[in-house]
Amino acid sequence: MSNLRRFWFQFERLPVPTPLNLGCGVTAYSRNDAISLLHERVFGADDLPPLINVIEDVSISQLEHKHVRPNLGNHLERGIWFPQGYDAPIDKLNSR
Repeated sequence: MSNLRRFWFQFERLPVPTPLNLGCGVTAYSRNDAISLLHERVFGADDLPPLINVIEDVSISQLEHKHVRPNLGNHLERGIWFPQGYDAPIDKLNSR
């Protein structure tokens, strides 16, 4: 049995247009594990933008209907599921 949990992070608005302005969905073992994934796969060595909200054990039905829900990745496995494209560590993405 898996102990994975879904997290929804909302950041202060970033200065450039990005899907991250809608939020970021992460499946992880804990909040600290989710933050580690954000560093590893989304922000790298950069600091996380200031958080304005974190929803632990978020239900997919709670998420925005027009942009977020139609564009979800696999929220059943450990990793970033919104926005898509952050499924590998940054150093592996840069070496492609």
